[in-house]
Amino acid sequence: MANFYTDNEDIKFHLNNPKMKIIVDLKERNYKITENEYHDSDGLSPDDLKPHNYEDALDNYSEVLGIVGEICGDIIDPNAESVDEEGPTLVDNRVHYAKGTDENMLALKQAKLTGMTLPRKYGGLNFPATAYNMAVEMVSRGDASLMNLFGLQDIAETINAFADEEVKKNFLPRFASGEATGAMILTEPDAGSDLQAVNLKAHLDEATNTWKLNGVKRFITNGNAELSLVLARSEDGTKDGRGLSMFLYDRDDTVQIRRIENKMGIHGSPTCEMVFKDAPCILIGKRKFGLIKYVMALMNGARLGIGAQSVGIAEAAYREALKYAKERAQFGKTIDQFPGVYEMLTDMKVKVAASRTLLYETARFVDMYKVYEEIEEERKLTLEEKQEMKKYKKRAGFYTPLLKGLTSEYCNSIAYDAIQIHGGTGFMKDFPVERLYRDARITSIYEGTTQLQVLAAIRGVTSCLFTEMMEEYQSAKVAPDLEYLVKHLKEMKNEYVEAIKLVEAPEDNEFLDFHSRRLVEMAGNIIMGHLLVLDADRDSKFKTIAEVYIKKGQPENTEKFNKIKTIDRDDLGMYKALSV
Repeated sequence: MANFYTDNEDIKFHLNNPKMKIIVDLKERNYKITENEYHDSDGLSPDDLKPHNYEDALDNYSEVLGIVGEICGDIIDPNAESVDEEGPTLVDNRVHYAKGTDENMLALKQAKLTGMTLPRKYGGLNFPATAYNMAVEMVSRGDASLMNLFGLQDIAETINAFADEEVKKNFLPRFASGEATGAMILTEPDAGSDLQAVNLKAHLDEATNTWKLNGVKRFITNGNAELSLVLARSEDGTKDGRGLSMFLYDRDDTVQIRRIENKMGIHGSPTCEMVFKDAPCILIGKRKFGLIKYVMALMNGARLGIGAQSVGIAEAAYREALKYAKERAQFGKTIDQFPGVYEMLTDMKVKVAASRTLLYETARFVDMYKVYEEIEEERKLTLEEKQEMKKYKKRAGFYTPLLKGLTSEYCNSIAYDAIQIHGGTGFMKDFPVERLYRDARITSIYEGTTQLQVLAAIRGVTSCLFTEMMEEYQSAKVAPDLEYLVKHLKEMKNEYVEAIKLVEAPEDNEFLDFHSRRLVEMAGNIIMGHLLVLDADRDSKFKTIAEVYIKKGQPENTEKFNKIKTIDRDDLGMYKALSV
């Protein structure tokens, strides 16, 4: 019996982070029963469902994650190869999942894991984002393509955040029960990263007082979903994001699925091209807020999920590489004993740990501001609470693109090295790393490419938020044997601040954009270094990981700093000329 939760102590380590107590106490309203608590159809009362204290809540999270881990180890992971080979099919305008995907989804449904973050009154488990993304990480380790179905619980979260109560009551229980899967229908043939260019039309049919959708959408993950959020142009004569609104579409026969895309990886997840022909839908929230408010919230949740997916794939690739290296003998000894290999394995392990600690730090920021938003719907926040909500929302806003950009790149490099350690056999379909390598590639592309994440994260650089966070981490008291690592990180921060000055001095946005990835990666190295030191302060097993990460990161940052010093604004023309 395999279990992806019990075989990975690092997940439980992050679940038990001391910062979780504040989140859980707020999430459970200090464990007091409220009128809105959900009454289960099995006859369970709110008192049966709600944890009675923090320890009770953590035990509940751990128990549920153990169930997720068991499903991942015993069902999802063994099905991954056949799902990759079979993939979904399109028959009579309906997408049919691979046999293994159906088995996976049924197991998750029967375990009541399809509405993890939804409130109990809609049938959900009321999980914080941190604990939910631990489930996403494990599912992704088993089969990255399944995360693109399981992880679309963000659709339900967005409905819960912005729809009216009638819509919530009618649709959210369908997610929680597993009756419905979700999709976010955003991109079009001429509107990929630039969603302001969306042209799918939404018009209000005066005769029926029903909104109708017309147009084409492309690259839609799980486009066959029963319930979808659709970005459409509701305002005639507009050409930018201010003319876009968000709509809920309940699957019927007014939409034609033209095809399922033939992709490089994540084969179990259907990616569809769809044609809307007077498809009836429901307006979510206010008109004109579709892109500027609702899609941004939806995308941030999705990007956090891609961070978890990246960590899951990276964990799987590292484990496969380690297993192979320990078994493969060459020149009289197993290859994990050769420096060229054990250095790669160490680098992989350290990158996984750094990615994971950034993932759950970001998730905690998300939890903090979201729980205050939930409370604000019930009562007026105090001034201090409003300030806390604003602080954590800002942190989450800058950490999310940092997370998505860096962890997806780490995921790709780890999958690459896993193939290399396998040698020629890794290039064959006989070993899982071939599939993991293909699945990893999309993580740095969808939900916004790494280049777009850098453009978002650079604001964390120029606003000095990342610098402030470094100083906050730096001020934390740690064990004496870790202080030398903090000193190295302080040196890295000083160099980083000098790099910012060099890039900002010319007051040229193009020059800033040119060096933005270097600055963001420098920030990431320092922030993840600090987080690993704080992890080491809680558990000494992370000390060597932190040391290796910082020893590798410091010269990397210096190299980026030197490049920033070397390439000035006058050199941009040379780079431009050579690019064409």
